[in-house]
Amino acid sequence: MHPGSEDEVDQQALEAPVEQESGVDGVVAEETPEKRARLGPGNRLDDEALLRELCALLFASPDPLSLPRLLELLRRPARERVRGALEGLEERLTEAGLPVVLREIGGGWRLFTAADQDAAVQRLVRARKSERLSPAALESLAIVAYRQPVTKAEIESIRGVQAGPVLRGLVDRGLIRITGRADQPGSPLQYGTTREFLDRFGIPNLKSLPRDSELVGE
Repeated sequence: MHPGSEDEVDQQALEAPVEQESGVDGVVAEETPEKRARLGPGNRLDDEALLRELCALLFASPDPLSLPRLLELLRRPARERVRGALEGLEERLTEAGLPVVLREIGGGWRLFTAADQDAAVQRLVRARKSERLSPAALESLAIVAYRQPVTKAEIESIRGVQAGPVLRGLVDRGLIRITGRADQPGSPLQYGTTREFLDRFGIPNLKSLPRDSELVGE
């Protein structure tokens, strides 16, 4: 993180309670209970638990996580403890010899596969691109694309067959995702398309989906 960045400025509010202040005579004032209270429950985690939560967040996130974001997700532990956990995670990955590395990118932290495993990862990418979607999957995907956010029951009502396994397969492939819950009895899950869906089908945005009039044969 670069000095003076917006993330670092935002972080000052979180840091203030844990820093000691100097009085007019240069005497360091003691940390007050009020200041300590501003730290969140995450600061009560021991170092090992904090590192494990940090690792889980970085593994699960598709985007880099900035230090302020990590502080929020870890429930406001002391800033220096999160930095220490990042350093500790990096050391553990190196010592274990795993093909996973921790990198700071775009103002945040993210886990990547090691560069020497690029060939293996490329095989996975090529395999995923070559996978064909079944007619049932394409039909369900089209319903999600045009009617999102949409529930499983609504998809099944349109298709006339169960859609659970098909939807799980589309989620696993990264083409659709859970966007929330419907304001209906039982609060069923709602589905929408992903950036991977747009990339896979060469569509710049959802507004570019073909309309009914464009789908009619000449």
